[in-house]
Amino acid sequence: MPPRPPPVPADYAIGDLARVAGTKVQTIRYYEQQGLLRPPARTHGNQRRYAHADLDRLKFIRHARELGFALDDVRSLLQLAAHPERPCAEADAIATSQLRDVERKIARLKSLRTALTAMVAACRHGEVRTCRIIETLADHDLCAGDHSGDHDLEPAPPRQRLRKGATG
Repeated sequence: MPPRPPPVPADYAIGDLARVAGTKVQTIRYYEQQGLLRPPARTHGNQRRYAHADLDRLKFIRHARELGFALDDVRSLLQLAAHPERPCAEADAIATSQLRDVERKIARLKSLRTALTAMVAACRHGEVRTCRIIETLADHDLCAGDHSGDHDLEPAPPRQRLRKGATG
């Protein structure tokens, strides 16, 4: 007889929810602050308690974020999911827009790969004063292909961390 899975708790503490959903406690708190997760019930000791429906909602949010959807799009998709009788044209429009964004990013990344490949191939491993990589970075006209407009590929500013020992 196969082993039985562990029983599913009727409710989760925030750490349990994070573990089961494969995310961080800070992420759950952030989604609550953004209104994507409803404020959870609290125990007499003021601990957050989440229902299985909260876990399902968190998994939905995480999956949408993994696919690159912006928080506003996730919010719209959650609102649509709450009304299953509605037509899905709006969900299709949101997903189609996200697909176009991904395709644009892929095209820019391919252009970047071409430019970087050409720079690396041109490097003669001499001195920096004659380094083709340094020359190319200093003069965009020497670069292979046009990859300007890659501003969305810059790293996002660092997120502020919660203070250690913050309650929640």
